[in-house]
Amino acid sequence: MSLIFDSLTAGYDRHPAVHHLSGTLQDNSLTALIGPNGGGKSTLLKAITGLLKPLSGQIQHTKKCRIGYLPQVAEIDRSFPMSVYDTVLLGYWPVCGIWGGINAAQRHEALHALEKVGMDSFAHRPVSALSSGQFQRVLFARLMVQNADILLLDEPFAAIDSRTTADLLQVVLEWHKNGKTVVAVLHDLPQARLHFPEALLLARDCIAWDKTALVMTEDNLKKADNLARQWHDHGEICAA
Repeated sequence: MSLIFDSLTAGYDRHPAVHHLSGTLQDNSLTALIGPNGGGKSTLLKAITGLLKPLSGQIQHTKKCRIGYLPQVAEIDRSFPMSVYDTVLLGYWPVCGIWGGINAAQRHEALHALEKVGMDSFAHRPVSALSSGQFQRVLFARLMVQNADILLLDEPFAAIDSRTTADLLQVVLEWHKNGKTVVAVLHDLPQARLHFPEALLLARDCIAWDKTALVMTEDNLKKADNLARQWHDHGEICAA
């Protein structure tokens, strides 16, 4: 279930945010996706999910796999009147479709997922009434029921308290222990060093992709920062 990036360029309106990325995301890897703001991290995740079509290059799957995606909380509209429980049940949509029914086993599994993230007592509350940390727990429960092979997390620990971060980090580590492939966009570099064996440092170009200790060197981080200082609002149009 490895993903192979073959000179992948991705962006918007032919302006690349990820430029000619090549490399392999190995099966059962736990990777911190790091780099400066605007460096293409979110763009890369959207390209993997298929939400963005590559400008050039490609992503190859070694075999068919299911991908679970957690966008940034700021991108999710919570104004729709939906309960915590129903939000988790949406995780079955890739399997059941719009008109498919949810069976008793799936309903039990959804409640168990809420229990694992400490949100079972909130099952019938509207998601609009939750704090950011509580809502993130619910989104993790929804990912649990998806049972995807590859999990893409865009800033999963942003704007939540330390206790919630610790609890959800344990969920991520358990996913990895159980054979899942996990990629998480992180800004907490000590957290990446401590818990994520692999790291991809992205500043539109790939600065380094290897074991975390080899990637997060002072020279590499400075190189990424220097590249970010040279960016302007609109990157050059990619002709390739």
